[in-house]
Amino acid sequence: MTHDRALRYFLAVARAGSIRGAAEALNVAASAISRQVAELEAGCGAVLLERLPRGVALTEAGRIVAEHAERQADDAALLAERLGRLRGVQAGQVRLCCGGGFLTDLVENALAGFAAAHPGITYQVALGGTDRILAAVAEGEADLGLAYNPPAHPALRSLAHARQPLAALLRPGDPLRAASSLRAFAAAPCAVLPPDHGVRRLLGRVEADGGFRLKVRLETPSVELQRRFVLGGMGVTFLPAFAAATEVKAGQLVAVPLADPLLAEATTHLLVRAGRRLPEAVEGLAARVATTLEAFRPG
Repeated sequence: MTHDRALRYFLAVARAGSIRGAAEALNVAASAISRQVAELEAGCGAVLLERLPRGVALTEAGRIVAEHAERQADDAALLAERLGRLRGVQAGQVRLCCGGGFLTDLVENALAGFAAAHPGITYQVALGGTDRILAAVAEGEADLGLAYNPPAHPALRSLAHARQPLAALLRPGDPLRAASSLRAFAAAPCAVLPPDHGVRRLLGRVEADGGFRLKVRLETPSVELQRRFVLGGMGVTFLPAFAAATEVKAGQLVAVPLADPLLAEATTHLLVRAGRRLPEAVEGLAARVATTLEAFRPG
């Protein structure tokens, strides 16, 4: 049991990047975590953490132990779920991390129906940019990740993906609705996501290749604020069409697909950690997400 606790504490340190952060996440004293990590290092006969001025970093031995701890945590969750099913308990928790553009699609087309069919399951949904989504899934902080055009990651696999071209979102009467390339919007005030989001990185690559710059009026991580920016007549924004499906269907916005090759071939991905055996609740929701979300219907 002590060994289990030491691994649990060590995994928290690996995820948080510091002993203090792990202590806050676990609500235990930092000294208790330091003691357990020291005992684990003694038992392994290797240094697991490199102490830095701000936080810690895993050594090679530390990465091996952290991977073992992740597998043990997954196995414990699977065991608890299976024992619960024997007792007739239909419960569990699914943790998701996604970009803001997936939220409406996720809730309306997957979570609502899945939650009604599985009343014992609870959900945690965190928002983040592409890097945050990949890290959350790879490090075990999230069971499922929804990302737009993410780079390849050795610790992750994609359960589903679909081509979803980036589009310019405009009001119906905007004269730029006849445009088809990003350059055509260079002079229009626009709202964009921060640089850690896949959409913004795509825009930056097309700007660099084309030798032009967009006229950024608003930078925000809020997709809702981007839509409001356009609805308020302040300018244009760039998102995949599913991120504004409600407004497009209502005729409030127009989604103009962009023909630039990088933007036209962008894809959405449903991500899990490679090699992980998924609990039934996670597997069930993943299947529903892959088959019901607008984001995974080819654009």
